[in-house]
Amino acid sequence: MYLHFDTAMPKNEQLHYLAINAVDEDWGIVVTTVGYQLIPSQSPYPLSRHPDKYNFSLHKQRTLNEYQLIYITKGSGYFMSQSVRKQKIGEGTMILLFPGEWHSYYPDSDTGWNEHWIGFRGQYIDKQVENRFFGREYPLFHIGHSSTILRLYEDILDLARQEKIGYQQMISGMALHILGSVYYKWKNSHFKDSYIEEKIMEARQLIKDNVEGMLSQEEIAAKLGLGYSWFRRMFKEYTGVSPAQYQLRQKLLRAKEFLTDTSMNISEVAYKLHFESPGQFSTFFRKKEGMTPSRFREEMRK
Repeated sequence: MYLHFDTAMPKNEQLHYLAINAVDEDWGIVVTTVGYQLIPSQSPYPLSRHPDKYNFSLHKQRTLNEYQLIYITKGSGYFMSQSVRKQKIGEGTMILLFPGEWHSYYPDSDTGWNEHWIGFRGQYIDKQVENRFFGREYPLFHIGHSSTILRLYEDILDLARQEKIGYQQMISGMALHILGSVYYKWKNSHFKDSYIEEKIMEARQLIKDNVEGMLSQEEIAAKLGLGYSWFRRMFKEYTGVSPAQYQLRQKLLRAKEFLTDTSMNISEVAYKLHFESPGQFSTFFRKKEGMTPSRFREEMRK
């Protein structure tokens, strides 16, 4: 069931406020609202009155009990929140609103703007915020124009209108897709220098190609013509792990291949991957996989 306010609405606005049942809540994330507004220059904002808990007035602060992703695809305007001072924003900006955080945003009267939004809540996004993937102090993401993200908003609107069984699970997954796309674009925007990205890619390939060898991180940096300290810092910033940790991950993947696809015994696998002893290898494998190499092999061969 959903509440809708678009029966006689002009084409420049659609609003959907969705009713949530207990089964939807059990899914772990639910979509509460979705819509868009195309605001011409010198036009009132918002175009129509929202239900009380969503009511929005120009230049006034509002607090929600959910997250919202607002995508500005045209025009410019302003944003401020409890954690961020007032600032100008332009097209290609994604705004992430947080529950319990007062905020205000509105288009510049000279330009107007186009906005698409989706509201959602649940334990999945709570966990992402708790783990610092997103934070109230950085609610703005300049991701540029994305036809893929815009299409997701449109598809969510279509599914909300149809209201077929299981649609909440479908559109909540699409909301996470949008959130993941924002995170991906945001993180990669930090590495606009193609030289850095190229060197990290070369380093990863070197590690993969030499996973059975004894190539050290210092030797990898030297082969790439880089200083080790700079290389280690940039590698971790880009991948989230140090070169040494990345090398161990590749050793684990190769160990799984040996245990699954060959008849090599545990000692042979350990020495093939240059562990000091079979015991060291078994301890490493059990710590990463939660089972011994022998148990892993048995499970894979069942």
